[in-house]
Order: sequence, then C-alpha cells, then structure tokens
Amino acid sequence: MAQERLQGLLAAIDVIIGDLDLTTVLRRVVQSACHMLQAEYGALGVIGPTGGLEHFVHRGMNAETVAAIGRLPRGKGLLGALIDDPTPIRLRRLADDPRSVGFPRHHPPMGAFLGVPVRVRGEVFGNLYLTNPPAGEFTEEDQELLTALAATAGMAIENARLFAQAHRRQEWLATSTEITRQLLTTTGRESLQLIADSVRRLAEADVTTVVLPSPDSGEVVVEVASGRGADALTGFRYPVENTLAGIAFTTGQPVLIGDAMQSGYVVHLQQAFPVGPVMVLPLAGEDGTRGALIVGRVKDAPRFDDALLDMATTFANHAALALELADARATRERALMLDDRDRIAGDLQDRVIQRLFGAGLILEAEASSTTSSRQSARLDQAVGELDEIIREIRQSVFQLRDVTAPRAVNLRGRLLGVAREMVPLLGFEPKVGLTGAIDAAMPDGAADDVIAVVREALSNAARHAHATRVSLQVTAEHGALTVTVSDDGVGVRNPTRSSGLANLAHRAERHGGRFVVSQWAAARTRATGHPGTQLRWTIPLR
Repeated sequence: MAQERLQGLLAAIDVIIGDLDLTTVLRRVVQSACHMLQAEYGALGVIGPTGGLEHFVHRGMNAETVAAIGRLPRGKGLLGALIDDPTPIRLRRLADDPRSVGFPRHHPPMGAFLGVPVRVRGEVFGNLYLTNPPAGEFTEEDQELLTALAATAGMAIENARLFAQAHRRQEWLATSTEITRQLLTTTGRESLQLIADSVRRLAEADVTTVVLPSPDSGEVVVEVASGRGADALTGFRYPVENTLAGIAFTTGQPVLIGDAMQSGYVVHLQQAFPVGPVMVLPLAGEDGTRGALIVGRVKDAPRFDDALLDMATTFANHAALALELADARATRERALMLDDRDRIAGDLQDRVIQRLFGAGLILEAEASSTTSSRQSARLDQAVGELDEIIREIRQSVFQLRDVTAPRAVNLRGRLLGVAREMVPLLGFEPKVGLTGAIDAAMPDGAADDVIAVVREALSNAARHAHATRVSLQVTAEHGALTVTVSDDGVGVRNPTRSSGLANLAHRAERHGGRFVVSQWAAARTRATGHPGTQLRWTIPLR
C-alpha cells in the first residue's frame, strides 16, 4: 500500500513538472493532489502581496455550482488561518473548528479537511486544500504525502514563474526595439500614443496615460491616453501637487501603488473609473524628467509586481531615449529646412522682386510717353498687376523668414492655417493678405486673440453672410495691428444682438483697441446686389 502511494506521488510529481505555463501548473497541482489522495474537492489559493487570496484554483465543483456560489473565497476563516500561520492543518470535521466561518449558500457539504502551505524559495506562495476523502478523514500519512507534493509544486511554480518572466522580458525588449524604430519616423502625439498603447498591452493594464508638465501653470496635462476612459482622460489638466506624477517629476524614480483609492495621492485615472493598482514610470530626458507614464488597473485587479515594474521602467527609459533622438533628428531637419527657406527668401528679395520692380519702372515710363490713352491704360493695368505680384512675393518672404525666428509665436503661419481650416465651411478659399512684421511687436497674449477674431469673423461670413468672396487682410503698420475681414454677403442684420461680435469688441478693448462693423461699397459687393460686411479690428503694437 505504501509503495503504491509512493508511486502515486511520483506520478503526480511527473505530471506537475511537465509544463511551464503557470496557470496549467497550478491546475495540475490541484488535480494531482485530489487524484493522489482520492479527495472529492481540492483547491490552491495564491496569496496576494497584501495578504488574502489573489487567485483560487479549484477542482470538484461544476460550473453551475460555482456560478450559484458566486464570489470565490478571499482568505477568511480557516483559509485565512493557514495564511497567517503557514503550517499544515488536518481536521476530521471542518465545521467543528472554531476558525471555520461556514459556507455560503449552494456550497456543497465538506467534512474532513487537509491544508498545507506551498513555498517558493522559502516564501509562502499559497496553500493547497483538500476535503472529503473516501475514508472520511485524512491520515498523518496523507499529510506527509501532500506536504511532499506541495514542495515539488513549489519548485514547479518557481520554474513556471521564471519562464513567464523571461518570456515577458523578451516581449518587452522586442517591443522596445520596435518602438525605438517607429519613434524615429514619427513625431509629437503619434509617438506618445505608440508608447501608451504598447505599455498598456504589455502590462495587461486597463489604461495608460502620458502626462506632461505645463511649465508656466504648475499643472500637468494628459497628452495621450490608451484604453478604458481614454476619451475622458485625454486633455485633462490638474495641479501637480500631491500627485503620483509629481513624485515622478521630482525624483525621477518609478512608483508602485497597490490601491490608488487608499494611497492619499491624487490619481487622475479616477476621473474615468475606480482605479486600484497604479504604476508610474518617469520618461527621463537630457534636461530632467520630460513626462510620466501612468499605468492603471481597475479596483480589485491584481497588483503590478516588482518584476513588471523593472521591465516597464527599462522600456520607459528606452522610449525616453528614443524620443530624445527623434527630437534631435526633427531639430536637425528643421534647421536644414529653415536654411533652405532663408535662402529662397533671399533669392526672392534680391533677385525676383528687383527684376519685377525694374520691369514696372520701364512700363511706367512707356505709359507716360505714349499718346494713346487706351495703350496707356493697359500699361497702367500691367504696372498694377506687377505691384500686386511684388506685394504677394514680399508676403511670401515674410512667411518664409518668420518661421526661422526663435519666437514661439508664428502668427503668420497660424493665420494661414485658420484660413485653410475655413475652406470647407466657406466653400472656397478666402483671399489672404499679410503685411508688415506682424510678429515683431505683438502684445502679450494678443496672438491668441487675433486668431480667435479671425476664426470668428470667417465663421460668421461662412454661416450667416452667404458670401461668394471673403478677404482677410492683416497689417502691422504705424504702431497698430489691424485685422480686416470683408465679404460680399447679405450684411449684418442686427449687430447689436450678436454675442460673437460683442466678444470681438471685448477682445479689442482689453488690448486698448477698437472694433468696427460696417457695410462697404466695393464694386464686387455692388455687383452681387448685397450690402456686404467689413469687420475692422485694431489694437496698438508695442
């Protein structure tokens, strides 16, 4: 009999060590234990980082019974006693022990009980439980056999965990290499989105966000988000004080939190759903921490472990380095582009404009010397066309050279961008004229107001004026910046009741300027039979 049981133990050990998948190993441990001791029910509870049972693998109950019972054990009562004091427990009748808290409804009856700890590298990984042997109780020999099986299970579990970690580390490194390659061909939000998507997938997280500091406001902003609640989180701003992101920015070290709701820190992920485990990974740059990855799982989900934190931190370091390289590449390419633009602008200024100007002088001389009024008018018209061409080329020169300026405000480019945005709404391209050094002496905060004024004026022309032509002229002359938007539409019926126009007036007044709405008598407007509208918005320059 003893030899048969020993052979059963060896067979059980052989089954357990035959796989390296952790979930499969846990299931085989329970199956082998039940088969070896002919127990009706068996289970293996995995202890979580903060105590209690994190996972519960069981055998003997069908799916209908499990569904009727509901929530699986969490490590209370007798199961909790085995966690608190990891020594074998053998009972003839489970219900007679004072530590037993009873069973929930629909739970099958259980009599004799045997529980032993499963240790991995000297630390208790979990506990193995058996109930209802055919003899009605477990013997001391049964306890010895189950303890021996648990020791072998501990080694098999350790091997499976190491194999899983090696596989995960290989996947993190492979993805890191791929991300580095992709980051060198992408920029801006697209790069950050790649990082967020990859971390969420590899960490098996519910959500990942990339948080960047706002240097002037003392706030941080969620630049991109991936996963659950991404739409609600993207663009969310909040103060940096008492936040996990703030810790990452200050220390440059990763942070691991088991339960965000109990951490005492502000965790912005809570704006989307109840958050439990959180992992914070700094994105270190040459000049300090440039951002942070905030990775979260829903409340009551398994915690992130130290091994995962280590792998994710290495990935974040590689990603941050790739971002630095991508930024350096973009800066170099921009410098080359600006050199080309400056060269083109110089050629236009020194060669093309001068030659056109000379041709205009020749035509003016011919017009003044001719005796034919018809020919003189045609020559004057040609001179006017050349003057218009020269103005447009000078405008292009300004645009080319403005982007080479170190200032953050490139109002010319933004104005042209707004005009392009309005093309689908207008149904045609507005005529744009930009004259003077628009960016040179812009008052503080005025650039955003100028853009808002242009966008509102063009939008009004598109939505209410039914215009077929719209002209945008922005000039910086004689110490003032003037925005003029003219159209050939139906005119403004009641300007005093327009909240949009009142807003434009307010924007002018706060910079010491003025705003005027009027009908205008352009020939094009008269041709349509409409009164047309002209909006003139003026503020002083510094």
